[in-house]
Amino acid sequence: LNRIILDPAYADYLAILKGARNGLVYGAKVRFPHALVMAILFGKGSWKNRIKSILRATKTHALNLAKFVTIYKTLLLFERKANRGNARKADTFIAGLIGGYIVFGERNAINEQIVLYIISRVVASFIPRDVPPSAHPYPERDAVKPLPPNARIFSFFAAVAWGSVMYLFKEKGETIQPGLFNSMTYIYNDSNYWEDLRTLIWHNK
Repeated sequence: LNRIILDPAYADYLAILKGARNGLVYGAKVRFPHALVMAILFGKGSWKNRIKSILRATKTHALNLAKFVTIYKTLLLFERKANRGNARKADTFIAGLIGGYIVFGERNAINEQIVLYIISRVVASFIPRDVPPSAHPYPERDAVKPLPPNARIFSFFAAVAWGSVMYLFKEKGETIQPGLFNSMTYIYNDSNYWEDLRTLIWHNK
């Protein structure tokens, strides 16, 4: 079994298997604590129903990441083999495009959160870096490391982001993602109301 695992002939296929495993584990690690906190802060109904909701959200997130990694890596392998073993720059975009449509194309709360998270990172990637990439020559593409954004430009980016989201929350709340809307309601709206010391300090309502 070890000879098969270490055989270069099977490396591409085993990478797909491990990618699915890592996607599954990462999705569970990320979603479970988030779902737990949201259930405590904003959950409604019995704790039995809340626990079911936590487990359901964790399962969905973990399986979706596992499925996406499997499709993405499989498509990359297929594209490389179709191009005589040579990878092209467009391969990652095409594989991600197809995988994203198949796995995350269905609109539900989990997928919406993941897609919004991803798109925010895509937008943020256009902020100029603090140090030009040319100042960090990398011998291999896999050795590339993220560079921090330019501090001054990031300040403007943060200001525009917060100004925009606060305006949307106040004037066009129906357009905001439900999880963010609930969080903002808790912080900014619920803090305007209390009945006694208990609801001022200890309990929100």
